[in-house]
Amino acid sequence: MIITLKSGINKKQVDNITKSIKKFGLTPHVSHGAVKTIIGVIGANEHKHKQQLESLEGVETVTPILKPYKMVSREFKKDNTVIDIKGVKLGGQQVVVFAGPCSVDTRENLMTCAREVKKSGAHILRGGAFKPRTSPYAFQGHGETALKYLAEARKLTGLPVVTEVMDTRQVEIVCKYADILQIGARNGQNFDLLREVGQSKKPVMLKRGMANTIEEWLMSAEYIVAKGNRNVFFCERGIRTFETATRFTMDINAIPTIKHLSHLPVIIDPSHGVGVRDYIGSIALAGIAAGADGVMVEVHPKPTEALSDGPQALLPVMFDSLMNEMRKVALAVGRTI
Repeated sequence: MIITLKSGINKKQVDNITKSIKKFGLTPHVSHGAVKTIIGVIGANEHKHKQQLESLEGVETVTPILKPYKMVSREFKKDNTVIDIKGVKLGGQQVVVFAGPCSVDTRENLMTCAREVKKSGAHILRGGAFKPRTSPYAFQGHGETALKYLAEARKLTGLPVVTEVMDTRQVEIVCKYADILQIGARNGQNFDLLREVGQSKKPVMLKRGMANTIEEWLMSAEYIVAKGNRNVFFCERGIRTFETATRFTMDINAIPTIKHLSHLPVIIDPSHGVGVRDYIGSIALAGIAAGADGVMVEVHPKPTEALSDGPQALLPVMFDSLMNEMRKVALAVGRTI
């Protein structure tokens, strides 16, 4: 439920209301707006306490949230959430570009890639230290060594770093090196992991599971936000359908749908969505036109030598050209890159 408080209410009155909410076994989440203060109320059977909450001093209205996902819904927060990632604002007017290799294979390749994507205008460096692979014999990532390389690349370029965390036991070490925690498609409903990153203070990129509905995706975000971490954003990376011409089917529909249903930012990952180098640019542009707050693209200086996903990695010169095209589309829809 959403409790809207009366104008002019003071801190002591707000504290008294939150104490009363807790007595009902519910959890209050206070948000101070320019004009009004609202309190989101989360808990089992919270609707049973609606009349009692309405009677509290200082309460103006109590509005039920009908969606099963509460705090991530547009009902909970009307304005778009903007996440500050080391000075990069995600969810505002600027379309944020994430770029880098699928996995960190060598220090030399990562540093070269980081310098090149920075030069082309990327805002955030991506790179996998731990890699979930379909085959147990495929390259699984260099672990902490790769995390150290990413931290070095951040120092070299000033770009914040995003990398995937696959297990609750990895959260602490990834938080030590990375600026954004990525939850990959295979872990989109790993609820223990979602709860764990929800207790961290790092922004979380939540990728859509390859067979997740949009509501399931929103519910996964709710697991994170309910644990106290509100800096969550969605990443559409394609879903599994009957089509085999591309790696997955990129669901462009998901972008305006998420923007309508949730206040959280959403970005697009065309590299994983199609898995074909020649198609990545077109899907990136379509994502921006559809309202995506960011684009994540795989870039590698030597794709033929990449230890994972080389066929979908752009060469730096190709990425530079795509950046120019993305700037044009962003400008056409009233945004910047």
